[in-house]
Amino acid sequence: MPEHGIQFSPKKEVLSFEEMERLVGILVEMGISKVRITGGEPFVRKNLMDFLERLSQMEGLQQINITSNGTYLAEHVPALMDMGIHSINLSLDSLDPKRFFEITRRDVFDTVWSAYEALMKYGMKTKINAVLMEEHNLDDIIPFAALTEKDKVAVRFIEEMPFNGGSKGYVPIKWNARRILEEVKGAYPTLEKIEDGVSSTSHNYQVPGFAGTIGVIPAYTRTICGTCDRIRMTPKGSLKTCLYDDGVFNFRDFMRGGATDEEIRQQFLKAFGNRAKDGFEAEARKNSETSSFESMATIGG
Repeated sequence: MPEHGIQFSPKKEVLSFEEMERLVGILVEMGISKVRITGGEPFVRKNLMDFLERLSQMEGLQQINITSNGTYLAEHVPALMDMGIHSINLSLDSLDPKRFFEITRRDVFDTVWSAYEALMKYGMKTKINAVLMEEHNLDDIIPFAALTEKDKVAVRFIEEMPFNGGSKGYVPIKWNARRILEEVKGAYPTLEKIEDGVSSTSHNYQVPGFAGTIGVIPAYTRTICGTCDRIRMTPKGSLKTCLYDDGVFNFRDFMRGGATDEEIRQQFLKAFGNRAKDGFEAEARKNSETSSFESMATIGG
C-alpha cells in the first residue's frame, strides 16, 4: 500500500456486476476459458458471492480463480469450494506480523493467516504471491519456502515491480529472479526444476519430498513476456493487454455509450491485434505525461 494510501472511487465509476458479467460473456464466446477476479480484496464488494455463482454457471467458462489479500476471505472458503472455484492466489508479502504491518499498513496479519489456514483445511488449490522488496521482506524468503514442506501450496516469489504509485521507471534491481532462486537453493540445495504449465508466468521448482512447490516470477525483468496470454480489466473498465501499458481502451464508457455486443467484440479484437510484444514495448508506448506507474492497489492485483 502506498504511504499516502489510495483514493477510493465512487461506485458509479467502477464496473457494475452486470457490466462485468456482460464483458465476461462476450469474452467467453470469443474463446476465453479462464477468468480471475482480483484484489486487493474482492470480498469487500457487497454481493460478490452472487456474482461468482452466476459466473460459475456460465457455459464455456472452465475456470474461475480469485486473487485475495485474505482480509475477508476465510469465512467464504467452504462456499467457494462448493461453487467449484478453481484456485485462490493469496497476496502475502511477509510471515512476520511486524513486517506485514509495515508493508500493508494494516494490523490484520492474524486475519490473513486464518484465511490461509482455511484454504489448507478445505483443500483449496492455493498459491501465495510474495513480492520481494529489498528494504522490507528478504528475511521471509526461507520461511515462505519452508511452508512447502508440509503444506500443498505453491509459494511464488515475485520480483518487485514499479507499481507503487510513484514514478520509478525501469532500473536494475538487486533481487531479481536469479538471485531469489540462489537464496532458496542456499537453504535447500536439492531444489529441482519441475515442469511449468502452459503460458506459466513462473519458473517452478520443488524440494524432493515436499508437499508444495516454489516459483519465481520475473515480473520486472520480464523474461516471461513471450508466453504471456493474459489480459486485464481494471475496476473502472480500462483494458490492459500488458501490466506496463497505460490502458488501451475503456470499455466502461464504451458500454455506457450504447455499444452493441458485436461492437464490443470488434473492439476487443482490435486491442488484442495491437498488443505490445513485451513489457518493455508496452512501457515505451506510455503517454509521457502519465509515465509514472500507478499502484497495484488501484490496477487490481
